[in-house]
Amino acid sequence: MKHTLQQVFRSGKFVVGFSIFAALLLIVTFYPLFIKDDPLGIIAQGTFFPPGIYVNTFDSINSPITYTLMLEDAAAKRIANKLSDDDRLAMKEWLLADGIPEDQIDITDTALLLDQWVTNYDPTQSVPGMTFAKQRYYQRVDASLKGLLSIEGVTVSVKNPETGVLEEAGIVKQSDFVNINEVANVRVLPLGTDNFGRDVLTELVAATAVSLQIGLVAGLIATLIGLTLGLLAGYVGGLVDDIIMFVTNLFLVIPGFVLLILISFSIGQDKRGPLTVAVVIGITSWVWLAKAVRSQVLSLRNRDHVNLSKLSGHSIFHIILNDILPYIASYVVMALILQIASGILAEAQLSILGLGPRTTEVPTLGLMMRWAMIYQAQILGNWWAYFPVLVTIALVTFSMNLMNTGLDQVFNPALRE
Repeated sequence: MKHTLQQVFRSGKFVVGFSIFAALLLIVTFYPLFIKDDPLGIIAQGTFFPPGIYVNTFDSINSPITYTLMLEDAAAKRIANKLSDDDRLAMKEWLLADGIPEDQIDITDTALLLDQWVTNYDPTQSVPGMTFAKQRYYQRVDASLKGLLSIEGVTVSVKNPETGVLEEAGIVKQSDFVNINEVANVRVLPLGTDNFGRDVLTELVAATAVSLQIGLVAGLIATLIGLTLGLLAGYVGGLVDDIIMFVTNLFLVIPGFVLLILISFSIGQDKRGPLTVAVVIGITSWVWLAKAVRSQVLSLRNRDHVNLSKLSGHSIFHIILNDILPYIASYVVMALILQIASGILAEAQLSILGLGPRTTEVPTLGLMMRWAMIYQAQILGNWWAYFPVLVTIALVTFSMNLMNTGLDQVFNPALRE
């Protein structure tokens, strides 16, 4: 056993795949210990908040200490944040349509451009050929430019509880800064929020754990069924072999994924939990393994050591367990790895079609993809809602295929160098 493990971990492909898979396991194990948030908890009133660090505005204004920093590029960054290059080009387009000569428009001169815009822009004016969406865009740009070049601060007012009149409580200067570590409420969202306003990273970690569990249960069930039927068909033979092969060929006639869809649909949304989906995937994924194990056993059942065991009066169970199974154990382990990867992919496919686990219980990688697709995250450019899920699925399946390839190189004599 020790020698076998040494050979396995000398395989570069297995080590790389195992390292990736182990890293994912460590993340899904330890992340919930430090971040105890509900993965399906809604933390935002809105959809698809971009990744970043979110600082509470009220707490930042009322920070216990305010710092004054004189940064030369602060004003330029403030202007660029509200007036992008695309906005400048759009403003030039409107001014040209309004009759301003092109040689008088300089989009790099912010002061001049804003002066021309304030002087000529009329939100009620209809420019020939302008769509309603474009008109609304110009109105939003115009609203964001108010006081853009102002050098004065913002006055903070509070209502007098006795008179009800607003009274000045302070001024926030443009050179005022606060230390983020001194702000009472700060939330880091490395992957932003999804369409429901949930933390994508927390949801992704929980979904990965659930999908791995589904893949493991489905892989174990499929491997156990395929191994048992393959061993019996290959060793016992005769009528038992005929019956098992008839059932196996019957399953082969109907494509496995179509059968999986039909069974999942017949169960109903309310009864489809993660365990139920895993069992359904497992009982529809054993066919190829049963045929492969049967072929392996057919080549082993007439070996000398098996015949000697027969002559010794050992039972069929003893012969299969002690004289045949050890010779195909490495193949079974590789098949289990592939079955786990296939189970994860099958769950993702089912969930995208709306036939996966019920959406109110736990997240899965497939459910996250479905939510992103339904709310058009890929069309809106909200990559953080679906791209990390794709990367996670790819990493899981890629690591398992690497481990399988590495084991194949170790145990398959034809592939050894």
